Amino acid sequence: MLCDRCSREAVTLIRYNGAHLCGDHLRSYVERRVKKEIRKQVRVCPGDVVAVAVSGGKDSMVTLHILDEVFGRMEGVSLCAISIDEGIGGYRPPSLDIVKRFCGERGIPLHVRSFSELGVEMDSVAPIAGGSSPCTYCGVFRRRLMNDQARAVGARYLATGHNLDDMAQSVMMNFARGDVERLARLGPHTRVQPGLVPRFHPLRLIPEKESLLYAMVSGIPFWDGVCPYHREALRNQYRDVVDMLEDRSPGSKFSIMASYDALRPMLAEHMPPSGLRPCSCGEPTLGDRCKACELLSSLQGRLRGP
Repeated sequence: MLCDRCSREAVTLIRYNGAHLCGDHLRSYVERRVKKEIRKQVRVCPGDVVAVAVSGGKDSMVTLHILDEVFGRMEGVSLCAISIDEGIGGYRPPSLDIVKRFCGERGIPLHVRSFSELGVEMDSVAPIAGGSSPCTYCGVFRRRLMNDQARAVGARYLATGHNLDDMAQSVMMNFARGDVERLARLGPHTRVQPGLVPRFHPLRLIPEKESLLYAMVSGIPFWDGVCPYHREALRNQYRDVVDMLEDRSPGSKFSIMASYDALRPMLAEHMPPSGLRPCSCGEPTLGDRCKACELLSSLQGRLRGP
C-alpha cells in the first residue's frame, strides 16, 4: 500500500480517518498535532523553564524529542528532563541509561530522583502492598518527587508523556468510579495551585500506536520493557474496555476526549480548586499530611518486619 500523499510505501493505516502514511508523512502528521496542543495548553516566555517527565519509554522520549525541537530553539527558554528511579531491578536501570545517553547527546540537563530518598524501593514495597496495587504507591511517590524536582529547578510547566490511550482510560476510570473531583483535576492544568507545578500533555491526542511508530521512524531510542508489577494495575481493565470500543468504532478514543473537553469548563466552574496547605515534607496537601507521607507511614511497620 502506498502513502496517500506521495508514492512511497505506507508504514501505517490511520483507521479513524482512512489515511495511509509513509514514515515522513506520519512524522509531520504527529508533529503538527503535538505542536497545536502545545500552543493550546501553555504560554512559554523567555526566562521560563520547562521540565519534562522522562521514564525512557516511547511516549516520554517522543515528548522530550519534540519539546527539544520546539523549545530548544527558543531564546531564553530552558528545557530539562526529570527521571525517577523507583527501585525496580532489571526494569528501571536500562531505561535510565537510555535517558542519560539521549540527554547527554542533546545537551539537555537531566535530574534523577530516587525512591530511596524516601526510604523505600518498589521491589520492597510490592510484596507488602496488601490490598492496594503496587501502582498506587508508585504513582504517589513518583508524583511527589517529580513535583519537588520541578519546583526545585523553577519550572513553570511540567510536561508528561500521557498519550490519547492514557487520557481516555483515565476519563473512563473516573466516570465509572463516580470520582468527579478527580475528573476535574485531570490535566492539562490551567490553574496554578500553590506548591504544584502545572502539568501539560503534548501527546494527549496522539494514539499510542502513532507514538510508537513516530519513535521508530524517527530513530528515537526508547526502552520497551514491561514493569513486573503492571498486571495488578486497575487501569488494565479500562484499557481493555477502551481498546474494545476503539476496535469496534475507530475514533472512540477521540470521542471520549471530546466529551471530556466539553465538560471541563463546567467541572472547573462547579468544582473550584480546594485550598492547599504545606505538608511537613513541603508538598502541598488538603489535609494534615500529603498522600505520600500517609503511605510511607503505613509502610514503616511492614518494611521493618516482625
